[in-house]
Amino acid sequence: MSPAWTTEVQDIARTERLLVALDFDGVMAPLGDDPMAVRALPETTAAVQRLVTLPDTVVAFVSGRQLADLRVIGEHTDDSAVWLAGSHGAEHWRPSGVRLATEDVTVGDDAERASGADALVADAERAIDGIPGAWIEVKAYGFALHTRLSAEADAARAQAVADALVAERAPGWRRRTGKNIIEYAWRHEGKDTAVARLRAETGATAVLFAGDDVTDEDALRTLGEGDLGIRVGDGETAARVRVADPLELAELLTALADARAS
Repeated sequence: MSPAWTTEVQDIARTERLLVALDFDGVMAPLGDDPMAVRALPETTAAVQRLVTLPDTVVAFVSGRQLADLRVIGEHTDDSAVWLAGSHGAEHWRPSGVRLATEDVTVGDDAERASGADALVADAERAIDGIPGAWIEVKAYGFALHTRLSAEADAARAQAVADALVAERAPGWRRRTGKNIIEYAWRHEGKDTAVARLRAETGATAVLFAGDDVTDEDALRTLGEGDLGIRVGDGETAARVRVADPLELAELLTALADARAS
């Protein structure tokens, strides 16, 4: 019996120029307690490697991770053909020699970073120090509060402390929630803008986007009629297709490569 998504995959495989945009954590790789120990499944890696060899097919990782960390966990080398959008689209990496369908656009400027950002991050670290399981990840444009290892009450306390601190000191920062994480950033780009920029730069005639979390819904909601949104795992979604886990996504991407190659 064919998977429920077979028809949708065969349809998008026929587009002239395809952009395959993928979140990383929970999509290419299962979620892990140590964020920097996460690695893609061999099956998802193999599917991506097949896709990037096909004509008029671009693969991009679109992640909330800062670019430097995304390259580490993605085992992404300088000669990779995979495009990157890190920090929810505030950072970008393009393969060497790529000719963009549109001119590259610089989004924001580090020289204009929010006043007092470093001090705020340091104060956030001190504020949640001692709350079991809670820790701060310093990011390129702010910070993330992780509570994956916290008991429910401790997680709620850490979130309340961080929320209060940011509301008082930086009310203009963007707040994003995810699975056992809250991110605060002075840059306001989202995965919707990241996918839109990738679509323009690649000249894609259709986009397949796969994500597993709340921040991915920003991009899923913006997809058009000829695009394909995929939700990995449970949760409310605007996606047309749902797969159980990264392993089933690897099956879907492999089927996409087969259909596009033929």
